[in-house]
Amino acid sequence: MAPMEQIKAAVIGVGYLGRFHAQKYAQSTQCRLEAVVDARAEAREQVAAELGTRALADYRELLGKVEAVSVVTPTPAHFAIARDFLLAGAHVLVEKPITETPREARELIDLAARRGRILQVGHLERFNSAILAAEPYLRAPRFVECHRLAPYKERGTDVNVVLDLMIHDIDLVQTIVGVPVLTIDAVGTPVFSDAIDIANARIRFANGCVVNATASRVSLKTERKMRLFEDDAYLSLDLQQKILTLIRKRPPGEAGALPVSIEEQSLEQGDALKAEIEAFLESVRTGKAPRVSGEDGLMALDTAMRITEQVNESLAARRLLEASARG
Repeated sequence: MAPMEQIKAAVIGVGYLGRFHAQKYAQSTQCRLEAVVDARAEAREQVAAELGTRALADYRELLGKVEAVSVVTPTPAHFAIARDFLLAGAHVLVEKPITETPREARELIDLAARRGRILQVGHLERFNSAILAAEPYLRAPRFVECHRLAPYKERGTDVNVVLDLMIHDIDLVQTIVGVPVLTIDAVGTPVFSDAIDIANARIRFANGCVVNATASRVSLKTERKMRLFEDDAYLSLDLQQKILTLIRKRPPGEAGALPVSIEEQSLEQGDALKAEIEAFLESVRTGKAPRVSGEDGLMALDTAMRITEQVNESLAARRLLEASARG
C-alpha cells in the first residue's frame, strides 16, 4: 500500500455503537468510508446520509471491495461476517465479545493468521486514558477490585452482563496480571431480562493474584472503577471520570507527614473509540500486531464463558432447592 493511499473501509452494523464507528472512519485521514451496512433500512440510510457514503442491506456486496471493516452487529452474527471478510482478504475489527463461542474465535484467529490479515477485537477500555496513564505503575498486583455498574437498557441484552460489561474488566485484568486463570468462583442472577443481569466473580490467577469483579446492568448509577493493590502501592482508577490516584510508600529518608505519597491525576477525557480505530488502521497500514489481538479476545471470552457457566449452574441448583422446598 502506498504511503498516502487511503484504506477502503466499511462498517457492518450501524446501530448505537456502529454509528460511532462509522463517524470515526469518516473523520479519519487514513481511510475512506466506502459504505455502511445494516439490515434495517432506516438505520443504514440515516447514517449514510449523515456521513456521505453508501448504504447497503447485505454485507456480501462488499466482499473483495474493501480492505478493512468494523463488525458491530449483535454477537451471534460476528463469526460469519468476520470469517467472510477475512476469506475475502479484508482486515477485521470485531466488537467484543469476539464471537459466541471459543471455538468460533479460534477459527477466526487461525484464518487471520493464514491469510496474513489483522484481526483486532473491540475491547475499548484498553484505549482508556486512565488505563494508559496507569500502565507505567502496574508491576505485580496482589489483589484487584473491579466495579462496572450501569442502569438497565434494552440495548445490549442479546448477551448476559458478563459478556456485555464484565468482559471489559476480564480483558484488562488478564492483560495486567499476565498469567493463566487458576480458579473462578462466581454468582449472579437475572433481574429484568432472561439472562444474567448482575454478577460477581472471584478469579484467582496462577501467580496468586486475586480479582474480585462485579458487573451490574440494573444499577441506579453508572460506575467504572478499578482498584489495584501491589506490595508497595495502591492504584485507584476511575475509568469513567478518567482519574488516576496513586498511593505509594515513601522512600526511606524522604520527609512527610504520612508514610505514603498520594498523587492524583485528572486526565483528558480523550476519544477511546477514535484511538481504537486509528490503531486498527495503523496496523492495517504497517502490518504491526494490533493492541487487542484475536488471542486477547479469545482469552477474555473463555473466562467470561467459565463465569457464565458457573453462575448458571448455581442458579439451576438454587431453583432446584426452591422447587423441592415448595414440593
